[in-house]
Amino acid sequence: MARVLITRISSFGDVAMLVPVVFSVAARYPQDRFIVLTRKAFAPLFENLGFNINAVTIDVNNHHKGFWGIFRLLRSVTRYKYTHVADVHDVLRTKIIRFYMSILGKQVAHIDKGRAEKKQMIDSKVVNPPLIPTTERYMEVLEDLGFPAEMVFTNYFELKERSLYPLRAVVTEKKGRWIGIAPFSKHAEKVYPLDKMENVVAKLSQQLDTTLFLFGSGPEERALMEKWAATYSNIIAVSGKLNLENELLLMSYLDLMISMDSANMHLASLVEVPVISIWGATHPHLGFYGFGQDPNNAILSDIECNPCSVFGQVPCYRGDIACLNSISEERILKKVDEVLYSRRRIDNTDEVEQ
Repeated sequence: MARVLITRISSFGDVAMLVPVVFSVAARYPQDRFIVLTRKAFAPLFENLGFNINAVTIDVNNHHKGFWGIFRLLRSVTRYKYTHVADVHDVLRTKIIRFYMSILGKQVAHIDKGRAEKKQMIDSKVVNPPLIPTTERYMEVLEDLGFPAEMVFTNYFELKERSLYPLRAVVTEKKGRWIGIAPFSKHAEKVYPLDKMENVVAKLSQQLDTTLFLFGSGPEERALMEKWAATYSNIIAVSGKLNLENELLLMSYLDLMISMDSANMHLASLVEVPVISIWGATHPHLGFYGFGQDPNNAILSDIECNPCSVFGQVPCYRGDIACLNSISEERILKKVDEVLYSRRRIDNTDEVEQ
């Protein structure tokens, strides 16, 4: 029996993209064990994913910080007797782990992040053809270790019973359409102007039989979402009211999610919810588009300086973040109508066939 350590410490969206891969590979090799090393906040994504899947956590801020922290981490890795290491992060800590395990005679493989291709896309602004999706790059690492598999994952809750009961702190029954909105991202160059997003929220809150759920974290984000919920009708701010798995559960009941290039796009993708994603400094063709999402649902501006970075951390050299400011509220609202209409048509077709 193989014991495969899969290392992906951060970021949240990249860890979420690992879920379909680990599920699919573990399903193909039920006799083996697959253990994901990640941060404690992300571990719940894997704890109920499959009988031969679990997570171990790393504390980069305290217990595993610095030289002695690395030493403690390597000691724990040795104790669990892993036979293989799949490094799908390729940062200093994960490089040290795989080097150490290779010295011990274990099989190791690491991700090819395609840094050169991504730099070329940023420098040239030529965004076609799209680069290899991150999920495929993850699969390639496990294939290199001797665990090739087809992608069979479809929905995080496919094999689990769903109920609104765990969501009773937020909602008790579903009426009409539910739309999620995740207006934030880690970097300002990926955040649609909040005054324009407020206009979108105001317009959608006026639609009949529609409830909006606002997703985000952090005290400043929470304060703004609570303000919107108090100002407009039919809005529920979710932040701080549900744990990660129950946020996923709530997302699974949504008819649509509106998100930036952020973790919430990837979380909604795990539960097969269509996502209208709004892109600024980054670009969906760089390999970080939501798993299984329709490329037509990505909203971005055709501006000559886009994309300007892979992750959105580079300050806008123009100073006006035109890539986001040039996207009108009307364009987003029109796309919402298109996606909801398409979803209603599919649901009606399924009902007729049944």
